[in-house]
Order: sequence, then C-alpha cells, then structure tokens
Amino acid sequence: MAEVKLSFGFAVVLYVFMAARLCYTDNNRSSSSHENVEVQKLLNSLNKPAVKSIKSSDGDIIDCVRISDQPAFDHPLLKNHTIKMRPIYHPNPVDVTKVSSMMNSTTDGRSSSSITQLWHSTGKCPKGTIPVRRTKKVDVLRASSIKSFGKKRSSFGAKSSLFDVELDASEHHEYAVASTKNGQFYGSKSALNLWNPKVQESNEFSLAQTWVVGGTYETGLNTIEAGWQVYPLIYGDTNTRLFIYWTSDGYQKTGCYNLCSGFIQTNNKYAIGGSLSPTSETDGTQQELTILIWKDNAGGGDWWMQLNGETIGYWPSSLFTHLRNSASIIQWGGEIINRRSQGRHTTTQMGSGQFPKLWYRKASYIRKIETIDQSNALRTAEVSTSHEQNCYDILTRITTDNFWGTHFFYGGPGRNPNCP
Repeated sequence: MAEVKLSFGFAVVLYVFMAARLCYTDNNRSSSSHENVEVQKLLNSLNKPAVKSIKSSDGDIIDCVRISDQPAFDHPLLKNHTIKMRPIYHPNPVDVTKVSSMMNSTTDGRSSSSITQLWHSTGKCPKGTIPVRRTKKVDVLRASSIKSFGKKRSSFGAKSSLFDVELDASEHHEYAVASTKNGQFYGSKSALNLWNPKVQESNEFSLAQTWVVGGTYETGLNTIEAGWQVYPLIYGDTNTRLFIYWTSDGYQKTGCYNLCSGFIQTNNKYAIGGSLSPTSETDGTQQELTILIWKDNAGGGDWWMQLNGETIGYWPSSLFTHLRNSASIIQWGGEIINRRSQGRHTTTQMGSGQFPKLWYRKASYIRKIETIDQSNALRTAEVSTSHEQNCYDILTRITTDNFWGTHFFYGGPGRNPNCP
C-alpha cells in the first residue's frame, strides 16, 4: 500500500462562527463588515494553495491542490494522518470494458457510463494533486448563515428510523427511496441514471444518491452519502453535479458537503462538486454514475468510494462511531425539497421529471443494486420502498438479468392535478 506521511508542525485551528441574523433582498443577502471578515476567514481555510488553476466553461475555478494540502486535514481527528493512496481490499474489481460492452449489447447502444466534467475540456490536474472546486464569497453568502455553509439539515424526520422513512414537514423533504432491512452491511454498489431535473426555487434541490447508514438519531446517526444533485443554493446554477456528504451525529455539528474536512481524495480526475456532462436525454442516450462504497477492513476499516471504476478517495474510520464497525441500513433513491411557494406544491422535478411507469429512456432508474456482506461479497439487495405517490413514485423489480439485477424506476414532476 502506497502511503504519504503528513507531518504537521502546527496545531489545527478550528474556526467557529457565530451565525448572524440575515436579511434578504431579491434572494441576495447583505453582510456586515464583521461578517465579511468571517467569510474571508472561511474562504482562506477552504481554498488551499494551488499548483495550478483551471477555469471551467460553467464558471467554476478548479484548483489543483497537493494531496497533502487538501481541506480534509483541517479535521482535528486527521492531524498527522498517514494518507492511503489505495485500498488494500476491493470487492470484485470492476472491469470497465466489460461493463461498457454489456451495456451496449443489452440496451441497443443507448446507455453510457463515460461521464466527464465540464472543466476537463480546459485542462487537467497533474499527478500528486487533486481537483478542488474553489469556493467563492458569493457561494458563502447564498447560505442562510456562515455557520450553515456546506451543511444540511437531516434528510429525514428528526425521530424517524431510516427504514420507515417519514416526510419531514418542517424541512419539506420528499423522497422515492428503496431501503434494506436492518442488518450488517460493509458497502453498496449501484448505477444511478443521470439527469438534469428542473428545480423551481433556488433554495430547493433535486438529487439521486446512496445512503450508507449506521446507528440512529438517538445514538448519533452516522451516514456516508454520494450521488448527483441540482442545488442552486450551494453552487449558484442548475447544473447536475457530483456530490458527497457525511455526518457522525445526525447532521448536528459534524459533517458537510463535498471536500470540507473529513473525506480524503486521492484521485486527480474528478472534482467533487463539479458539473457532470453529459446527462440523459428522453428517448436518447442514457448516462450513468456507478458508485461503489465499501469498508476496507484489511486496511484499517476506512470507507472507500469508487466512481465508474475509478477510486476517488476515502472517509477515515476515525470520523465515525457506528460506521467504525458496519452499516445497519443502506438506501438508494431520489430526494427533493418542497418549499411550497405561494402555498402550492413545488414543480421541482425528481429524477427525469417523469413518473416511473414510463420506464426506460423516459423515467430515471437506479439499477444493479447490491450490498456487501461480512464475507466481503457483493450480494443482490432485497429492498422495501417509501414514497410520496401522487407527486413522486417508485417501482421496484428484482430480476436475474445481469444488467438490471435489483432495480427501480423513480421520480415525477412534482405539482400536478393529483399533487396540488
């Protein structure tokens, strides 16, 4: 196992921000001189020195940051951490050529896993660095407060179990998800159909993801999350973007989106938070993200992530409590925020914006859903579903077909005659 040793001769300084009361004008927040100082401190902490910077066509600036300088190591638990450049154990290595060939033969050549990011057309990061999407002042000011930047509320009702998903009325989250039963899991693999759904309000989002979950809200919920999302409040646009998230205390004080302190990236190709291209077209080519998350028990128990056959990085086991051992539940599916503007249900779309009964090339899907068991073997997942049927729906199937396996179609348009 290749390793890089970090030697920090300084103490990691934690920044603590007092959340100020905010005022809005046309969805833009005014800020005091004190807040400007605090915003700059945050930007200085998040934006590390770059070996090279790349301007993307979508307006992003991608900084190529040395692996040892990335934001992950601002976390106090990762001081003097020894970077692991690759996992020791890999459950069933992915043969990308075989997967691509199988997709073409099974779906008449209309599916593809050759996802790129928009910034790839203007440059690439050298070996020994990772691509980091630069955080701008305007990104921070779009958040409701400095303290909440990069954070999210619970994806579920405050006291609900993750198996019996409940809608969180106060935060207006709605879902179409499939869940395992409670058990012991050491990872998950699935292929997420990639779309660019319409989002009505800037503080709403639409996403598709995998949740790897340990514990409960009462005992300090641990989650690892990865997928794609459209979220104007975070990114300032309506592009479909790669995202990750983690928490070790039920979304209270720990965890954050993308490359804040915690997740250690080792890959120099994909920018977490970067725009994904192309996305699927109705009746046309279907694009996918295949996401594998697994626990490397032979390498210290860290949770690694792979995207379309490429290892991206890992969440160190020291970040977690329950997930230091195993996950108890795994979920897959779609989620939106519904702000009920003017007292009506949002028109924010989930998935492709079509109901699942329309099936392939119209409705969004997640296929080849598998879990990893204690013997480190990939197993076909057995799932149950939960959804808001009139606004967004989900249809699940388990087949012996090697391409589809356990899969479901999901999504919907939001507001419609049956969902006012």
